Amino acid sequence: MTNLRIICLLPSATEIVAALGLTEQIVGRSHECDYPPEILDRPICTTASINSEQDDAQIDADIIDLVQQAISIYQLKTDVLEQLQPTHIITQDQCDVCAVNFNLVEQAVGELTSSHPQLISLQPKLLPEVWTDIEQVATKLGVASQPILTQLQSRVTACQQKTQVLPDNQRPTVAAIEWLDPLMATGNWIPQLITIAGGNPLLGAWGEHSPYLEWEQLVAADPEVIIIMPCGFNLDRTQEEAQQLVQRSEWSNLQAVRNSQVYLTDGNSYFNRPGPRLVDSLEILAEILHPELFHFGYQDTGWIRW
Repeated sequence: MTNLRIICLLPSATEIVAALGLTEQIVGRSHECDYPPEILDRPICTTASINSEQDDAQIDADIIDLVQQAISIYQLKTDVLEQLQPTHIITQDQCDVCAVNFNLVEQAVGELTSSHPQLISLQPKLLPEVWTDIEQVATKLGVASQPILTQLQSRVTACQQKTQVLPDNQRPTVAAIEWLDPLMATGNWIPQLITIAGGNPLLGAWGEHSPYLEWEQLVAADPEVIIIMPCGFNLDRTQEEAQQLVQRSEWSNLQAVRNSQVYLTDGNSYFNRPGPRLVDSLEILAEILHPELFHFGYQDTGWIRW
């Protein structure tokens, strides 16, 4: 274990490795890896071609432009990789908007002369696949995955046992929003988490990529609860960006808005990262949707009523 030199190229990978007790073995990270705090002093191995400080409409436009030109949104610092001499590099092969393109990583690794690291690629779409990824990482790094998996699953089961007996009329319809301009619903693992938390997810499908939405679709769905979790935004940034919603004439007519059932969350720390903190995300959803059943203490740090 002491000979491991791990580079994590996406935040969820860093969190998985840390949960497996290997924080000290992380020698490099992506520019977005920020948890746990102990890894913030590790060298950064990636850069982004877009300015994340722009408003969300411009970020989306820049991403689409780069994708259409077949230009990678992220770049690898191959000189840093060379210097760090990793034994393992953990990346993903699911979403080119989320992290460095897998083919780019593969190409860079092939050009390294000072090391020949093993590539570990993650591509989860649902919660069980996140567990599989944790198991895969643990196996390839030579550590046990069962303790952390047992702990995580027990927390999921604790939620599930309370919500699975709820009648349909106590399971509110929920629209989870991943981007505000243009509107995007959530996909992949989020509809599954909403279901486990005792809600009825609308607009996004289990295990499918997050879809763009027309405002007319949101109005037609008229969810009882709206939960906003923009990809890559913390709670403060989400509050800033959410102000644009009130400018839309359709907004005030939605029943979730009229009934004060709109919630803002820290999507960057929780919902957007398919790692151990998806269980925290589930608990956040559970205490939002069923405060009569759950109180985990995330309010004001992980989410607020808006």
